[in-house]
Amino acid sequence: MREAGTIEVPASPLSGKKILLGITGGIAAYKAAYLVRILKGEGVDVWVCMTKAGRKFITPLTMETLSEREVLLETFPEDRTVGTRHITIAEWADAFVIAPATANILAKMRAGIADDMLTTLLISTEAPIFAAPAMNTRMYNHPATQENMQALRARSVHFIDPGVGDLACRTVGVGRMAEPDEIVATLRRFFRRSTDLNNRKVLVTAGPTREPLDPVRFLSNRSSGRMGYRIAEAAHARGAQVVLVSGPTALPDPAGVEVIRVETAAEMQTAVESHFDNADAVIMAAAVADFRPVHPSDQKIKKSDVGGAIDIEPTPDILSSLGKSKKDQVLVGFSLETGNLTEEATRKLREKNLDLIVANDPTVPGAGFDVDTNVAVLIDRDEQATHTGLVTKSRLAETIIDRILPLLRSAKGGT
Repeated sequence: MREAGTIEVPASPLSGKKILLGITGGIAAYKAAYLVRILKGEGVDVWVCMTKAGRKFITPLTMETLSEREVLLETFPEDRTVGTRHITIAEWADAFVIAPATANILAKMRAGIADDMLTTLLISTEAPIFAAPAMNTRMYNHPATQENMQALRARSVHFIDPGVGDLACRTVGVGRMAEPDEIVATLRRFFRRSTDLNNRKVLVTAGPTREPLDPVRFLSNRSSGRMGYRIAEAAHARGAQVVLVSGPTALPDPAGVEVIRVETAAEMQTAVESHFDNADAVIMAAAVADFRPVHPSDQKIKKSDVGGAIDIEPTPDILSSLGKSKKDQVLVGFSLETGNLTEEATRKLREKNLDLIVANDPTVPGAGFDVDTNVAVLIDRDEQATHTGLVTKSRLAETIIDRILPLLRSAKGGT
C-alpha cells in the first residue's frame, strides 16, 4: 500500500531501451553530448557511431565518456577481427537516431550507400530510424533534400523536424536541429504511441482536386498535399488505422496507410462518405476545387471554338455535408484565406459544425504552397484561437493530433 503523501513516478518508456546514435558532420553535433546525457538519465543504453566529419565537431572521447561505451568509428578497425560486427550491432538496437542528420547523410540513406560504419549500420538495421535534420535553410529547402526526405518518409524513417531560428551561418530560417529534449520526447512518444490512437480510425484528405474542362485541361489549385500526408503519417505513427483520400500529388504513399487516389471533388466526396461512418476522426486537409465546368467536353476544345466565358458551377461542399451528418466523429477542417483569417475561419467553424479548424494565409512567408512549413491559427469549438508561428508541417500535424485526442476521448468514451 502506498503511503499517503508519496508520489509514484512512472518509469520512462525508454528505460532499458538500446539506442544507436549516429553523429554526422554539422555544427549541431555539440548537442549530441547533451542528448546522450538525457538518454542515459532515462535508463537508455546508448552506443554512438561517428562519421569522419562528425569527429571534426566533437571528439569521440567526449561521447565515449558520456555513453560509457566505445565509440564506433570504422567498419573494419585494425584491432577488430569480427567481420560481421556491423550486423551484430545493427541487430542490437531498439532504435537508431541520426542527430545531426546532414543533407549528405540523407542523400546516402536514400541511395542505400554504405561506405562507412554509420551508413553500413543504417542499411543493416531493422530498428526504427529517427533523423533530426540540421543544415542551412537553402540546403534544407533544396529540391534534392526535400525529395530525399519524402522518399525516406515513405520507407518509414521518422523525421524530428528542425526548428526555425538563428543558424551557424548567421542567417535566420528553418534548419536548426531539434533540441535534445524534443528528440527524447519524440522517442518517448514512439515507444508508448499505441496508447494515443490505438484502435482508432482516422480519415484524412489531402491534395487538390481536378475538375475536367476537356480531356486535356482542368480547373485545379496549387495544393501539394504535404499537410494532409504529414497528418496521415503522424496518425499512423501513433497507432491509428489511417485512410488517406488523396487528390493528384507527386508524393509517395505513406507507409502503413491505406491510400485512395481520386481526381475530382465528386470522387473525393464518394470516397470520404464511404469511410465516414466508421471513422473516429476526420481531418479534411484537402484543397477541394471550389468550381467545376458545367459541361465538360469529351473532345479537346479548340481556341477558335471558345466564344466567351466558360460556364462553371460550385463543387459539392464535402466538409459542410459531413458536419450535418456527423454523430460522434471529431471533425477537423482547414480554411485558406487571404484576408480576415480568424473571422472567416470562425464563421466556417460555426456554419460547418466543426470541432477544430486550422486556418492559414498562403501570402504569409513560410505558409504558402510547395513548402514544408506553415503558419497557422487553430480555432476550437469554444472559438479559442491558438497561433502556431512558423512551424514545419510535420510539427503542425502532431499539434493537430494532440488537440483532437481529448475530443476523441470525450466523444467515444476513450481512455
